[in-house]
Amino acid sequence: MITYPNAKINLGLNIVEKRPDGYHNLETVFYPINLQDALEVTKLDSKDEEYKLKVSGVPIEGEPENNLVVKAYRLLKKDYPDMAPIDIHMYKHIPTGAGLGGGSADAAFMIKLLNKKFELNLSTEKMEEYAATLGADCAFFIQNKPVFASGIGNIFESINLSLKGYYIVLVKPDIFVSTKDAFANITPTKPSHSLKEIIRMPVETWRATMKNDFEESVFQKFPEIAAIKDKLYDMGAVYASMSGSGSSVYGIFREQVEFVDEVFSGCFCRQRALE
Repeated sequence: MITYPNAKINLGLNIVEKRPDGYHNLETVFYPINLQDALEVTKLDSKDEEYKLKVSGVPIEGEPENNLVVKAYRLLKKDYPDMAPIDIHMYKHIPTGAGLGGGSADAAFMIKLLNKKFELNLSTEKMEEYAATLGADCAFFIQNKPVFASGIGNIFESINLSLKGYYIVLVKPDIFVSTKDAFANITPTKPSHSLKEIIRMPVETWRATMKNDFEESVFQKFPEIAAIKDKLYDMGAVYASMSGSGSSVYGIFREQVEFVDEVFSGCFCRQRALE
């Protein structure tokens, strides 16, 4: 059985307050985009192994047991011990360390795939509950619809937002942005414009009001990332932003854009129609 986990972008990202536990409360909009990994699961013939994991495509670091798809399998296996050993093949296309939620998507889609394959009859709410234990934004990918996210990015509120008819150009330079770098100049503040109000306005107005608070810190340390955003606007984007804490940057366009690979040579670059 095969499934295709997709990425998401952040539309706006406001760091609103620091919590007693050291984390920060934020407000953002998660929007799914058509940039996908591929995840295939088959039953293992051998009973000697709990699972096998093969990863191809974009290289990812770390031991197999720390991969979120393996953690998702083990999480369900704990409650459903009769689940058979599995052979997992994951083709990574979504770049890592990009602010696109690729790992979280893989984990959530793994839960959905196992639910279907082994006929576990889990409700949407129960799958979201499992996913939430694996990562703050993981549960978003269970329903995979636009949401207003708050808390640490784990509290979701459905919104009515469609960008169908627009195109997205997504660019990720070969730069890793650490959490420390992203938070370097952050002073938590309530935004002057509510994201819930901003998304009701035409996309063309977002440039003046929709902000990603991480950009100030990240652009200061990595001017190459800021230059990508500027270039997307030069090319005619109606809105451009860094996604999450980076390092990917996207531009939203009214029409398909030519020669994006040439313009951003040396970077991961993809263009997709938005749904």
